[in-house]
Order: sequence, then structure tokens, then C-alpha cells
Amino acid sequence: METKYNYEDQSLLLAIKDGNEKAFDILFRKYYPMLCAYGNKFVELEDAEECVQDAMLWLWKNKEMIVIQSSLSSYLFSIVYHRAINRIKQEEVKSRAENYFYEEMQSLIDEPNFYLIEELTTRIQEAVTALPESYKEAFVMHRFKNMSYKEIAGILGVSPKTIDYRIQQALKQLRIELKDYLPLLLPLLVKNV
Repeated sequence: METKYNYEDQSLLLAIKDGNEKAFDILFRKYYPMLCAYGNKFVELEDAEECVQDAMLWLWKNKEMIVIQSSLSSYLFSIVYHRAINRIKQEEVKSRAENYFYEEMQSLIDEPNFYLIEELTTRIQEAVTALPESYKEAFVMHRFKNMSYKEIAGILGVSPKTIDYRIQQALKQLRIELKDYLPLLLPLLVKNV
């Protein structure tokens, strides 16, 4: 009986190599359930089905080049095995990446500075909002929009010296309002003109 299946498989393989779609369909129907059950030993059934479909598609696309040393069934089972193992490896890499990302986010959230920075952002917004309008306008344009004193002066129709004065006054008030956060604020408060 084994030789009958080998002979049948050899006939199907030869027909497939000639591009016979009906032969491929027969082969597909013959092996699909067995290959899915085999793949399911290693991966979930849905993944096993994908592995088998990929293997069969690969067989069809490479039909002219295929050289089989053993039986066609052994060849197909081997392809499905390797695809299932690759799927497992991909899942392990994905899982490691997700775990790493989760741990990094946890360490960031657990970091006391995370909450301090959140609180600092709120305090800066409140302190800037509390500035007199002319100081706030000059400060925001310079510190948050990266505009030079000259550019701000041109927009507001005042001299660069006036802009310098307004920003210096804004900084003085912010230093007082945000004195508890001063070490974290140095980059904001010591920006070059």
C-alpha cells in the first residue's frame, strides 16, 4: 500500500511540475488535514493552517525547481515542521519585545521623576499663564517658539531691548513661582538670546 501512495504522489508531483492545477488541488486535499493536525502539535490550529497553506503555496510557486530525495509526504511534513518552528520563534521574539516594552514603561512610571515632570509641566503652565500679558507673550515666543529678540520685537513693534526686559522680568517671576523645581528648570531658564 505504501508504494501505491508513493506512486500516486510521484504522479501528482510530475503533473504539478507541469503546471497541472487539478493535480495540485488533489494533492492539497489529500494532505491538508494531516499536515494541519501535524502542525497543530507545535502551534495553535489557526497558525498550523497558515503554515500548511504557506507550505502548499510555496510548493506551487517553486514546482519547477523541487527535487525530493525522500517521499513527497515526508517533504511536506518537513516543510510544515520548519514553518511551525519559525512561527514559534517569531512569537518568542514578539513576546520578548512586548515584555521589554512593558518593563521599560513600568520602570518609567515607577520612576519618581515621571510624576515630578508631570507636576512640573502643570506648574510651568500655571506660572506662565499668571505672568503679565506683555511678559508672557515675549517669553512664550522666545522660549517655546524659538524666536529671537529681534523677531519678537518686529512682530510686537517694540525694541529688542524692551523684549529683553520683558523676558528678564518673566524669568524673575518664574524663578520665584517655580523655586522648588529650579534644578529641573535650568534648561528653560538659561536659554541663550
